[in-house]
Amino acid sequence: MFLITGFLAGLLAGKILRGRGYGLLGNILIGLFGAYIGGSLFNMLELSASGWIGELLVSTVGAVVFLWVLSLFKK
Repeated sequence: MFLITGFLAGLLAGKILRGRGYGLLGNILIGLFGAYIGGSLFNMLELSASGWIGELLVSTVGAVVFLWVLSLFKK
């Protein structure tokens, strides 16, 4: 279930920032990094999300932040 959530979070983040995904493996990796980053951000802000939808939201927010930071280094 963790890999499916990671894939969906990476796919959503890719669509939000680029308009398309990064492929199966890329979406999973972005989603996994996003889960870590999103979890850290939500903890710092003292926010919480529960259930599968909450996990997907946290992972997607983290993945968007991760991709945004990466885009800063590409320029």
